[in-house]
Amino acid sequence: MSSVQKNDAQSKFVRNMFIALVAGVVCGFGLVLLRENVTAESSVWTTVYNLLFRDITARGNEKALGLFYIAGQMFIRSLQLIIVPMVFTSIILAICRISDMSRLKRISVKTLCMFLLTSVLGLIVACVFGYMVYRMGMFNIAFTGLEGAVGKTSSNPMAIILNIIPSNIAAVFSTNSSVLSIVFLAVAVGVSMNILGHEKTAAIKKLVQEVNDIIVVFLNYVVTKFGPVAIFMLLTRTFASYGVTYIKPAATYMAVTTVLLFAYLLIVYPILVAVIAKINPMTFVKKISKVAVFGFSTSSSAAVLPLNLKTNVEDFGVNDEVASFVLPLGMTINMDGTAIMQVVATLFIAGCAGYEITVPQLVTIAVLALVASVGTPAAPGAGGVILFTILSGIGLVTEPALAAYALILAINRPIEMLVTALNVVGDAVASIVVAKSENKLDTDIYNK
Repeated sequence: MSSVQKNDAQSKFVRNMFIALVAGVVCGFGLVLLRENVTAESSVWTTVYNLLFRDITARGNEKALGLFYIAGQMFIRSLQLIIVPMVFTSIILAICRISDMSRLKRISVKTLCMFLLTSVLGLIVACVFGYMVYRMGMFNIAFTGLEGAVGKTSSNPMAIILNIIPSNIAAVFSTNSSVLSIVFLAVAVGVSMNILGHEKTAAIKKLVQEVNDIIVVFLNYVVTKFGPVAIFMLLTRTFASYGVTYIKPAATYMAVTTVLLFAYLLIVYPILVAVIAKINPMTFVKKISKVAVFGFSTSSSAAVLPLNLKTNVEDFGVNDEVASFVLPLGMTINMDGTAIMQVVATLFIAGCAGYEITVPQLVTIAVLALVASVGTPAAPGAGGVILFTILSGIGLVTEPALAAYALILAINRPIEMLVTALNVVGDAVASIVVAKSENKLDTDIYNK
C-alpha cells in the first residue's frame, strides 16, 4: 500500500470514528428521551431494551436478544484476547532492539534515562491533577442495580510486588490480570536472549517478531474494520443504559486529559529542551509542529517515524546515527502521552464505579501505567487495550468499572490522537537532548 493510500485509509477511519461517535451520542440521547417519555417500566421500553441492550449473560435475561450488547462485547473481547501476547512480545522485542545497538551503549543509557525522565514527569502531572479531580468527585456516577458498584482495590499494594514473579507460567498466560508477571517474564526472556547472543536466539527472535506482527495486523483489523460500528453500539448502549448521568464525568475526563496533554506538549517539552539541551525552545515548537499534526491525524507512532526522522536530521541537525537509534526505540517504549491518559482514565473509571483510591494505590496505578505504556504497540487503539491491564492489576473489574471502560473505548479516539502527537514529540525531545550531550547536534541547522 502506497503512502497516499495509507493516508486515505487513515482519513477514512478517522471520519468513520467521528461519525460513529456523533451517531452514538445522537441515538443515545434519543433513547434517553424515549425512556423518560414512556418510563423505564413500560412495555415499549422493555421491548426495545431486551431487543438491543440487555445483558444476555445475566440471570433472568435468557429470552433477551441484546444485539448491541453482543456486538459491543465481541469487540471488547477481541481486544482483550491479544493483551497477553501483545505485552509479552512487545517488551521482548524492545529489549532485543537495545541489544542490537550495543556499540551505542553510552547513547542507549542516556536515551533510556531521558525516556524515564519524561515519563515520570508526565505521570506526576497526571497523578497530581487527575487525583485532585477524582477527590473533588467530578468523576463520580451514581449506579443503581449493579453488583459491586462500591468497593476498594487490592488491600496491600505490596502484594503486587510479591505477585510479579509467578509460580506457574501456564497460569500467567491464561489470564489478563497478571500483567506485571507477563512483563517480568518478557524482561527475563529478553535479557536471556541478549546474553545468549543473536546467533543462538535468531529463530526465537524471528518467531516473536512474527507473532507481534500478527498481533498488530489483528489489532488494526479489529479497530479499523469493526471499531466504528462497535463504538456506535457501545456508546448508544451506554446512554440507553445509564442515561445522562454519564455526560458530566465523560466530559470532565476528556477535558482534564486534553488540558494535561496540551500543557505537557506546549510547556513541559519546551522547558526540557531549553533547560537540558540549552537551545531555543520556540524553534523546537515551530519545527516540531508538523510532526505533531501528522501524529494527531494518523494516531500511529509507527506511521510518523519516517517524518520524525527526517525532521530531526534535516531541521534540527541531529546526527543520523543518534536519530536512527533514539526515534525507533522511542516509538516502541517511550509513551508519555499514553501513560498520562491511562492514569486519568483509571481514576475516571474508579470514580465512575465508586472505588476508593488511596495515595499508595495511586502510586501503584502510576507504576502500572509506566510499565504498560512501554509495552504499547505503535498502532491506533492500542492504548485503550493496554488500559485494561491496569484495571485488572488493581482490581477494577466489577460491572460498573467495565461499563466505564466501555465508555472510554467509545469516546477515546480524539484523546488517543492527541496522545500520539505527544508520544512522537517526546521521542524528538529525547533525540535532541541526547544528540546535544554527545556533541552530535548541528546548532547551525537547528537555528536556521
